Amino acid sequence: MLAHELRNPLAPIHNAVQLMHRQSFTDPQLTWSRDIIGRQLAHLTRLVDDLLDVSRITRGKINLSKEVIELETLLTRTVETVQPLIEERGHTLTVEARNGILAVLGDPTRLVQALGNVLGNAAKYTERGGRITLSAAESGSEVLIRIRDNGIGIPPELMPMIFNLFTQLDRTSGPSQSGLGIGLALVQRLVEMHGGSVAARSEGLGKGSEFLIRLPLFIREQVESGQPLQQLSALEQSMTNAEGPARTQRRILVADDNNDALESLATLLQLSGHEVYTAANGAVALEAAEQHRPEVALLDIGMPKLDGYEVARRIRAQPWGQRITLVALTGWGQDSDRRRSQEAGFDSHLVKPLDLDKLTELLAALPVAGSGAIRGAGPAA
Repeated sequence: MLAHELRNPLAPIHNAVQLMHRQSFTDPQLTWSRDIIGRQLAHLTRLVDDLLDVSRITRGKINLSKEVIELETLLTRTVETVQPLIEERGHTLTVEARNGILAVLGDPTRLVQALGNVLGNAAKYTERGGRITLSAAESGSEVLIRIRDNGIGIPPELMPMIFNLFTQLDRTSGPSQSGLGIGLALVQRLVEMHGGSVAARSEGLGKGSEFLIRLPLFIREQVESGQPLQQLSALEQSMTNAEGPARTQRRILVADDNNDALESLATLLQLSGHEVYTAANGAVALEAAEQHRPEVALLDIGMPKLDGYEVARRIRAQPWGQRITLVALTGWGQDSDRRRSQEAGFDSHLVKPLDLDKLTELLAALPVAGSGAIRGAGPAA
């Protein structure tokens, strides 16, 4: 309930910020204000996610979706999540990875979350224009990932408690908005769930810090060339996925009883060239789906008259409904919620506030209209 009620108002704020980014402001104060809202929204979203994750881990409710992931891919995704903060603070980030292919078996989302928390802390607790290094190499049967910075460091008396819940640096020593002190506790628990370990080092205040994350090595195909470390800049990492697939116009139905969320998302999709229909409740959504036969339907779950689950079931019961890609767009994000949406007929489950890049990727991966593809051809999220 907490997740749903907190995430719902975050969604239209997030959409509004995305819309503002599409506008060119002549007044620098408007640009400044938009950027402040965006940064603080990202901070608030992370706080909500961290709070919920602590609760899930404590109750043993997190299930890992493990797959083999190459280390280079893992580092790239991690850098992408923290890049805006690093750029905003003017840091120099160096990424080092040895030649060859190293891989781990794990949940990519959770591993990126863990590494991103540590890298984000390095950015927050380092004075502007600082230096941060993210490196990874084989260490026996493990992969050793190091995150080093020349930031404010960690006082010796705090070191034994650094991974405890709600442990924070003295407010006079760090940023004024340093979070709830749960990020490193999450890191430790997520890494341990993957069979790894995490440790911290620091020579004291003002002398920077280093975090060492060890994960079991899955495979090794390394060129024994003795070549030095390959230097990969953060810019090169972030450019890896810069060119995505060509955009295809889609016919999309958006249904949400929160009018701000509905109109802002519809506007974003229209500006991206899509044909968009809207519905403010489940009954209207079902009628609109039958009338317009959209390629994609983004359905909120907690709608009046008919909830999103029931709308999905009724759409799937129709012959024309088999060809629609159904996406649950909701504040409910637990594993049980995802299972329930899948059972109702949804192809994907996206949590508010919506990651527009993720939705864009999902839409781009769908088959072209008229190709004869049916339900199940789209990606799951």
